[in-house]
Amino acid sequence: MPQATALTFHDAQAVIERAQRLMNAGDLAEVTTTFAADAAVRLDDLPDAWGRSPLETFLMARFARQKNHRLQKQLRAVSDNIVACTWEGEWDDGQNGRRMQGRGFELLTTRGGEITHWEAVFNVAPKTGVSLQPVN
Repeated sequence: MPQATALTFHDAQAVIERAQRLMNAGDLAEVTTTFAADAAVRLDDLPDAWGRSPLETFLMARFARQKNHRLQKQLRAVSDNIVACTWEGEWDDGQNGRRMQGRGFELLTTRGGEITHWEAVFNVAPKTGVSLQPVN
C-alpha cells in the first residue's frame, strides 16, 4: 500500500482542479479512478460508504440528477495529506428541470495520489434567491 505523503499547496491545488474538471464533465470513470479502491466516503446525511462500487452508485445518481453542472472549488487549506476546500455549484435538476444551487465544505485525505477519505457537508436549494433554512 502506498504511503501517505505530505502535499504542497501546489499539489493540493492540482487535486482540487482535477476534481472540479472531472465533476463538471460528469466523467464517472475518471472521477472514480481518483479514489483509492478502499476509499471511505462520508457525505452529509447519507450512509457512510467504503470502496469504489458504492461511490460509483452515488455518482451515477448525482450525475443523472445534476445536469449542466457548473462547479467551482476553492482550496482553503492543506495539512500533511489532507486538503480542505469549499465549493459552490449550480445545475439543472434532471428530474424536473428546476435550476438549483449548492455550496459545501469538504476534506480530502490522500495516499499515493489517490483520495482515501472524502468527507463533505453541503446545502442544496432551488436557485430562487429564497433560503430554505429555518432561520432568515
